[in-house]
Amino acid sequence: MAAHPSAGGAAAVSDIPALDRLLNADALRATLDTHGRTQVVAALRRDLDALRQRALAGQLMAQELDATAVAARVSAALDKAARPRLRAVYNLTGTVLHTNLGRALLPDEAVASVLRALTAPANLEFDLDTGGRGDRDDLIDDLLCELTGAEAATVVNNNAAAVLLMLNALADRREVVVSRGELVEIGGAFRIPDIMKRAGAKLVEVGTTNRTHAADYENAIGSRTAMLMKVHCSNYAVTGFTKSVSVAEVAALAHAQGLPATVDLGSGTLVDLTQFGLPKEDTVRETIAAGADLVTFSGDKLLGGPQAGLLVGRADLIRKIKKNPLKRALRVSKLTLAALEPVLGLYRAPEFLAQRLTTLRLLTRPQREIQPQAERLRGVLAHAVGANYAVQAMPLFSQIGSGALPVDQLPSWGLAVRYTGSGRPGRHLDKLETQLRRLPTPVIGRIADDALWLDLRCLEARDEAAFAAQLAEPLA
Repeated sequence: MAAHPSAGGAAAVSDIPALDRLLNADALRATLDTHGRTQVVAALRRDLDALRQRALAGQLMAQELDATAVAARVSAALDKAARPRLRAVYNLTGTVLHTNLGRALLPDEAVASVLRALTAPANLEFDLDTGGRGDRDDLIDDLLCELTGAEAATVVNNNAAAVLLMLNALADRREVVVSRGELVEIGGAFRIPDIMKRAGAKLVEVGTTNRTHAADYENAIGSRTAMLMKVHCSNYAVTGFTKSVSVAEVAALAHAQGLPATVDLGSGTLVDLTQFGLPKEDTVRETIAAGADLVTFSGDKLLGGPQAGLLVGRADLIRKIKKNPLKRALRVSKLTLAALEPVLGLYRAPEFLAQRLTTLRLLTRPQREIQPQAERLRGVLAHAVGANYAVQAMPLFSQIGSGALPVDQLPSWGLAVRYTGSGRPGRHLDKLETQLRRLPTPVIGRIADDALWLDLRCLEARDEAAFAAQLAEPLA
C-alpha cells in the first residue's frame, strides 16, 4: 500500500482515495442528504477522473485529496447544476415590458390564483352547474365580452397564434388584403407575410409603405377575398408624408362586400391609457365599436397579464375559429387561465388599476418617486464598483416596451456608471456588466454612450433593500 503523500507535496494516482471511502466520509454526509446518492456518486466519479488526469500530468497536490476538499468541490458542482435556469432578475434596462425578461409581471391576485391551480384540482373543463363537461374558454369569455363589447371570445397561447388561427380558420386558400405599411416584423422573426403563408392564406398587398388609401383596399377586393385586415404597428412608426385608412373605413368597405374586417391590435389595451398620463392607444372596445369583426391582441403586454393571445368579435366567426383543429394545438393551460381571469377582473374597477395592476403601476411611477431612490442607491453602488468608476444619479427616459410602444418615453431616474481609470472604458464596462449579471439575483442594465445605465423605474420600494444588500461587498 502506497504511503500517504506529504500534506504539501505532489500526489500520484495511487494516492487518490476510493469512491466508497469518500462516500462514507463525514464530509460528504450533508451533500448526500441534500442531493442524494445517485447524483453524489456521479459527481464523485467525475471529480476522481479529473484528479487522475492531473496526477498523470504531475499537477495533482496532496491537499486536493482530503475528503473535505473533495466534498467542497462536489457540493459546489451539484449546487451549481441544481440552480434553476429560469431565475428572477432585476430589470434595470429602462424597458418595462421587456420581451427577453418575460414582459408583464403578474399582480398578487393572479399569483394567488396560479398557486391554487398548481396545488388543487380545478374545474378546467367541468361545468359545476350541470355536472357535465365544460369548455375552458367559459372561464374567461364572459369577462372578455364585458370588457370589450364583443359578442364572443376565445384564447390561445400568444398573439402570433391568435393571428395564425384566425387566418387559417377564415382565409385558408383565399386572399387577405393588408396595407403594405402594416406588414410588420416583431421580435422572434414574427412576420405578417410569413404567418399568412403558414396559415394557408394569400397576401394581397395594397398601397405603399407610407401611404395607403381606401380605394387601394376597394380595388383589391375580388372573388377570392376572405377578409380585409389591419395590423397595428406597435413596434415602429412611419412619420412625414403618410396616409392610412382607419378601422371604421376598412370595416365599411369590407361590410359593403359581405366580408369581415379583422384587426391585429398587438399590444391590446382595455382602458384609455391617457387617464394615467400614458400615450393614447386604441382600446379593444373602441376597435370593436369602429366596426372590426374580429380583434386579436396579447395578454402579456399592455393588458398586464400572462402570455396569451386573445380573440374577440362576432359570435359566428369565433365559433368557426373554435372548431378549427389548430385551436386545440394552440390552447392554453389551466395556469394561463388561472392568471388571466383575475387580471381581467381588475379591469372591472379601473379606478384601482394603477395601484393593483403591476404593469400599470410600473408604467405610471412618477419621476419624483424614483429620484430619491436613485440618490439613496448611488453611494451603495459606488462602494460596490470601486474607485475606478464614477456613479451619478441622473434623470433618464424609460420606454414602455421593446415590442409595445417602443418610441414612447417615460421620464425616470437611474444610475449612470462611467469608468474613470486608465485603459479603454468599453472593456471595463463590459466586465462590470458581467459582474452585475453574476450576482445571486442578476442585475440587468444597458451600456450606451460609454456608460452603464441602471434605470430604477422597475425597482419597486419593497425590493430596494434586497437589491442594496447584494452590493454591500465590493464586486469581484
